[in-house]
Amino acid sequence: MRADGRKPDELRIVTITPDFVLYPEGSVLIATGETKVLCNVSIEETIPNWMLAQEIPGGWITSEYSMLPRSTHSRTPREKSRSGGRTHEIQRIVGRSLRAAIDLEKLGPRTCIVDCDVLQADGGTRTAAITGGYVALVIALSDYIQRENISKQVINSRKI
Repeated sequence: MRADGRKPDELRIVTITPDFVLYPEGSVLIATGETKVLCNVSIEETIPNWMLAQEIPGGWITSEYSMLPRSTHSRTPREKSRSGGRTHEIQRIVGRSLRAAIDLEKLGPRTCIVDCDVLQADGGTRTAAITGGYVALVIALSDYIQRENISKQVINSRKI
C-alpha cells in the first residue's frame, strides 16, 4: 500500500474543473490526488520578436509555472527575479508538450500564455500542469475557433 492508501497499480483520482477563473480565455483547476494546479490561458494578438525577426509563420505557445509559497509542507519563498532550475525546466516541458499538440501555423499570429500555479503539491505537479494546461488551452482555442475564424485543425492536426 502507498501512503495515501492506493494499491501499487492504482492511479490517483483526477478531477478537472473547467472555467475555474472568470477572466482568462481558458481556465481549469486540475486535482490529481492531493495535488491541485490552477491553469489559466491568455491569448495575445502578437508573436515573440524572434519569430518576427526570422519571419516564422504562425503563432507561439509558452508557459509559466510557479509553486505558491505554502503549496508544500513548509513554505517555499516566491521566486521573484529569476526562476530556479526546477521551475525553469517545468516551464519548458509544459510549453514544449503543448506546442507538440497544436499546429502553430494554423494558430496564426498570436501567442497563448499558459500559467500553471501549484496551489497544493503532493507529487505529479508536472503532469498535472501539462494535462491541465492542455485542457485550458483547448477551452481557450475552442472559443477562438468559433469567434475568430481559426481552423478547427489547430488542435491535434499534425502527426506527432
